[in-house]
Amino acid sequence: MSASDLPSLWRKSSYSGASGDNCVEVVGLPAAIAVRDSKAPEGPKLVFGRAAFSVFARGLRDG
Repeated sequence: MSASDLPSLWRKSSYSGASGDNCVEVVGLPAAIAVRDSKAPEGPKLVFGRAAFSVFARGLRDG
């Protein structure tokens, strides 16, 4: 999947710093969740299946 395949509906994490230097953005796709660094929007994106993203997010939350 290329960057041009992703919609321009990125949402910034509520945990992103006010200074904008620790920003992660996500976008929901029909069968996946994509994650990117907002400082480098044209850079690489991680694309997770919905179940895998749930495990990933739970791991981040739980440390």
